[in-house]
Amino acid sequence: MAGRYDKNPFDEEEEEEVNPFSDPAVRGKAPGKSKFGGGLFSTNTPSVPPASNSRLSPLPPEPAGFNYDREAPIDIPLDTASGGSHYQDLKKKEKELQAKEAELRRREQEVKRKEEAAARAGIVLEEKNWPPFFPIIHHDIANEIPIHLQRLQYVAFSTFLGLVLCLLWNIIAVTTAWIKGEGVRIWFLAIIYFIAGVPGAYVLWYRPLYRAFRKESALRFGWFFLFYMLHIGFCIFAAVAPPIVFRGKSLTGILPAVDLVGGNALVGIFYFIGFGLFCVESVVSIWVIQQVYMYFRGSGRAAEMKHEVARGAMRAAM
Repeated sequence: MAGRYDKNPFDEEEEEEVNPFSDPAVRGKAPGKSKFGGGLFSTNTPSVPPASNSRLSPLPPEPAGFNYDREAPIDIPLDTASGGSHYQDLKKKEKELQAKEAELRRREQEVKRKEEAAARAGIVLEEKNWPPFFPIIHHDIANEIPIHLQRLQYVAFSTFLGLVLCLLWNIIAVTTAWIKGEGVRIWFLAIIYFIAGVPGAYVLWYRPLYRAFRKESALRFGWFFLFYMLHIGFCIFAAVAPPIVFRGKSLTGILPAVDLVGGNALVGIFYFIGFGLFCVESVVSIWVIQQVYMYFRGSGRAAEMKHEVARGAMRAAM
């Protein structure tokens, strides 16, 4: 059996093999010796003795693991007294938050249950959304009023806002007349007109019209017609302001404006502006009630209201 380091019989010429890791002094040895002086199976002793006078001491053996004591536990001293109290505070706050969360969840379920019961009963919960900066009423024409009635509803809403403007300007004009010596009683009357007129107009005729358009209720139309005619009558009366109550100067009509413009031009101008506002309010309100009545007759709600009134009268008689 051929040895591991026998020569290749197919080599044409013999080349000297040199071990690049062998000692230079050993490279020029006799050809009879093995050419692999630094091999694993070499029995030759190295020609260079080890250094005996080295100043470096051998390193101590290291463990086989390479984690370098990363898994070793580290003991950090803690203040057991303060740490325990802090832990108890955290547990207490956690319990309080859990209790609040459970209470909110219970209230949410209760509100949802009430909304579902109201929906089954046909009750509409109106969320206050107007005016946006301080919501006090529910008002959503774009989503609740039919498209063919939205324009008329917007005009009716403008007459409500117009009444607010008229009564507010009436307070300003009467205040200037009071300052110029007309007495404080007319100012108190102007305040009463505003406090009673604005919420009264919303409750008595604007909200019935809004709900009548939304639900097509014939009785609400009748309620609107009754109080909207009173609204038109008040606007016409305020535009004229006859000398009935305190010589009529608690309203900015044409008659007190003519009377005051000679003594004080500024007060007279304020009263003339109020007269113009009441005139515009009266004209637009007349147009609104005319259009609503035309829709009321054309949609067949008039006959329906007659039947409902007759049915109600029979119930009252029985």
